[in-house]
Amino acid sequence: MDAHFELNDVTKKLPKHLHKFVVQQPYDEYTAQNQAVWRYVMRMNVDYLSKVAHESYLKGLSKTGISIDEIPHMEGMNRILKDIGWAAVSVDGFIPPNAFMEFQAYNVLVIASDMRTINHIEYTPAPDIIHEAAGHAPIIANPEYAEYLRRFGEIGSKAISSAKDYEMYEAIRLLSILKEDPNSTEEEINNAQEKVEYLQDNMGELSEMAQIRNLHWWTVEYGLIGTLEHPKIYGAGLLSSIGESAWCMQDKVKKVPYSIEAANTNFDITKPQPQLFVTPDFAYLSLVLEQFANKMAIRKGGLKGIQKLINSCNLGTIELSTGIQISGVFTNVIEDENGKPIYFQTTGKTALSTRDKELIGHGIENHKNGFGSPVGKLKGINIAIENMSPRDLEAYQIYEGKRISLEFEGDVKVEGNVITGTRDLRGKILLISFENCTVTHGKTILFKPEWGIYDMAVGKEVVSAYSGAADINSFEDTSKVSETKTHKIKYSENEKILYNLYDDVRKMRSTKNTSEEELKVIFNQLKTNFPLDWLLNLELYEVALQNNFAVKTEILNYLLLLQENKAYKKLIENGLNLLHVNELQS
Repeated sequence: MDAHFELNDVTKKLPKHLHKFVVQQPYDEYTAQNQAVWRYVMRMNVDYLSKVAHESYLKGLSKTGISIDEIPHMEGMNRILKDIGWAAVSVDGFIPPNAFMEFQAYNVLVIASDMRTINHIEYTPAPDIIHEAAGHAPIIANPEYAEYLRRFGEIGSKAISSAKDYEMYEAIRLLSILKEDPNSTEEEINNAQEKVEYLQDNMGELSEMAQIRNLHWWTVEYGLIGTLEHPKIYGAGLLSSIGESAWCMQDKVKKVPYSIEAANTNFDITKPQPQLFVTPDFAYLSLVLEQFANKMAIRKGGLKGIQKLINSCNLGTIELSTGIQISGVFTNVIEDENGKPIYFQTTGKTALSTRDKELIGHGIENHKNGFGSPVGKLKGINIAIENMSPRDLEAYQIYEGKRISLEFEGDVKVEGNVITGTRDLRGKILLISFENCTVTHGKTILFKPEWGIYDMAVGKEVVSAYSGAADINSFEDTSKVSETKTHKIKYSENEKILYNLYDDVRKMRSTKNTSEEELKVIFNQLKTNFPLDWLLNLELYEVALQNNFAVKTEILNYLLLLQENKAYKKLIENGLNLLHVNELQS
């Protein structure tokens, strides 16, 4: 099936199961007011961020095809991003954390294609194209940071979630959608807010995914770089918010040295953060990431790794010391008195792989009812089965056609007729298959002869455990796109008239061909029909200044009058300051 989005050298590497999250950028749905909001935010940001952002930001804007004057087209961004080995795709709001991380691992930025409304011009609780394109994209032009982002995705996509993580994702997604929609009721927003707060207070022990999301938040989204006394901004959440980029530099916002402790520091997406973490440089981000990865089940395996997968109730994989990988939904583990796993079990469709490739004859159709196997060494034998040479196997009578009884440390017993063994390319034995087989642990029967062929995985220990399948082609795609869709805002006829006026002014500015009379007509319409719209008045004032129209004084006075409204005071003041500075410089 052909992809429903533009493929290039980067995006064509994306696995098919990620395609469903990609949507067409709804460029035609952006109103002229949306374009004006983009332009206002970008001009304010570039002016202010030139003083406080990491030097990569301004350099990266031009490198990644981000225009100050108009919302970027995804296709245009991709043509430029490919030169630095990245790409961008449009998505509908928040997507599940594992999918988000996986896109990143393939050097693909996911960009929420919606545009914040004028009511949330300083900050939006929902991901939007200002946050994603103007916040994330410029910094990836820095090679050291880009590699951190890719590596973060690679590690993060293997993080094991808890059963509650997806519930939290859906709750935050709904709240962000409702808060950005001007047609949402107060009751709807309050109910959604209460759900998020309840889940935040009742998440229990943080899962790996929750911890790595914390690291992502305090670096990629809200990170500062440099010294505690004079930090610079590099986090996309700060770079894309004209309110928070100024707020975060205040002394009352505590600055903390970045460390692995950030993984245990939760955040509230709906409120300004009370403290921010400062990394000395981008290389240090990668150092902390590796420190965290060393604590993850993907590198530690063991009993805790299996238990994390059981608690997740989702598809996961363990790898044994031989390299055999078992992918499925893990439901049981038996441990010995020393806290080591001696038997594990999946329920339902399971696949066996090695080196991330499914073993022939061991896909989900062969193991549709689950899989179980002992782990460890045989009792009373110093050499593990995986380390036995053909001569050793013969000496211990482990060969085809022989009925044997294998008793493992931990009292798991496998008794049956050996049919065959499966080896990897280097000759290491991965599986031993039995018929007429009984598997027991003490008095508990784990496998009966009437259940068919018993395939026993070979391995003395569990060396890795992680989210997802070893071979992404083993399972039907079970991940799903959220059923809670971003709301398409319904505009009144009056709002449509206003947006047409915005469009008229936009054309005036771009063509540089307008008369003072045309401008006056729009100004009078605004005063009469849209007396509280400050942004279009600011744009009118800009055109009047550029053309030195006499009406500029009248528009300025009207803006100063609007400035008495506290909601607009800072916004108008910042806009006027920028226009007057630009006028002096021109």
